[in-house]
Amino acid sequence: MKKSLKRLISAISIASVLLFWYLITDGLHLFSSYLFPSPVAVFKAFVNKLTVTVPDGGTLFTHLVASLQVALYGYFLGIVIGVPLGILMAWHRKVDLIVKPIFDLIRPIPPVGWIPLMILWVGIGQSAKAMVIFVSAVTPCIVNSYTGIKQTSQVHLWVAQTFGATRRQMLFDVAIPSALPMIFSGLKVSLGASWMALVAAEMLASTKGLGYMIQMNRMVGRADNIIVGMLMIGVVGAILSAILGLVEDRFVKGRHV
Repeated sequence: MKKSLKRLISAISIASVLLFWYLITDGLHLFSSYLFPSPVAVFKAFVNKLTVTVPDGGTLFTHLVASLQVALYGYFLGIVIGVPLGILMAWHRKVDLIVKPIFDLIRPIPPVGWIPLMILWVGIGQSAKAMVIFVSAVTPCIVNSYTGIKQTSQVHLWVAQTFGATRRQMLFDVAIPSALPMIFSGLKVSLGASWMALVAAEMLASTKGLGYMIQMNRMVGRADNIIVGMLMIGVVGAILSAILGLVEDRFVKGRHV
């Protein structure tokens, strides 16, 4: 399917949702504007929030930048630690025997469950949120990197060994390239998990950010600003995923979208 046709279908889909939203609010008045504002009201709230700081103490841009800074910091920290650790666990049996039992014990704990402990350790601030995001990001990176290396074709490894490749060359020239699709899948899952964990952390322990903005506007009954914050989370998440997809296209050979 051509990209232009895909974009047209996406545009029609979004336009249909907006039209339906308008019809059930401003069109047919099926919902109270206080509880479920129309897209026109939300757009006005978006424009207003670009310059107005009440009731949450910041403009939309201020909250967005605060969320992006801490989210990307925790996310990249999770990648830097998670991907190499997953590869080492899969490639070296001793590392796997030492680390995997600990990882399997910690992995089921939801990232939000770490928030009280992080607050106790480092207080309410950027560091606590960054650590919660790190926990969210590192797990998918480890799991997918580990699985990708483990799924490397033994035939390819045998062929490389036959041609005199060292174990290091087999890892970097055969195993890692073949595992890249799985590794990037882990990066995508980590990105989504990081963004969700950030919003949850900001709702519980923060003084700025999109999650904090949503929470403050909930307390004063501003549904229009709440929807603005939610839509910004979705839009920014989609943009970050698209950027990651472009990076994947660059490094993963033979990938078709």
